[in-house]
Amino acid sequence: MDAIRITTAGSSPQADLARRQRKYVIAMTIRTLCFIGAAISGAAGVHWLWPILIAGAIVLPYVAVVMANAEDSRTSALPLTGGGDAQRQLGPGEHDR
Repeated sequence: MDAIRITTAGSSPQADLARRQRKYVIAMTIRTLCFIGAAISGAAGVHWLWPILIAGAIVLPYVAVVMANAEDSRTSALPLTGGGDAQRQLGPGEHDR
């Protein structure tokens, strides 16, 4: 079994799903607030605000799906500080001869 640094370990599938669902729900809540705000601003006569809120409500589903499906950027690779190959192994040394 290879060693994994705790800072680069991926999250469990359940935690990943919960994170994705939370991001999606937050974005859809903001979308709903945009629709409500557009209706209120239109009824109140703030004619410059409601088109912006409607545009936000139209764009947010796409943004929400992209954010929810974004993968975790952590990696399990263990890069060497000298810039060498992380998969490199030591060969036989002088003492092995």
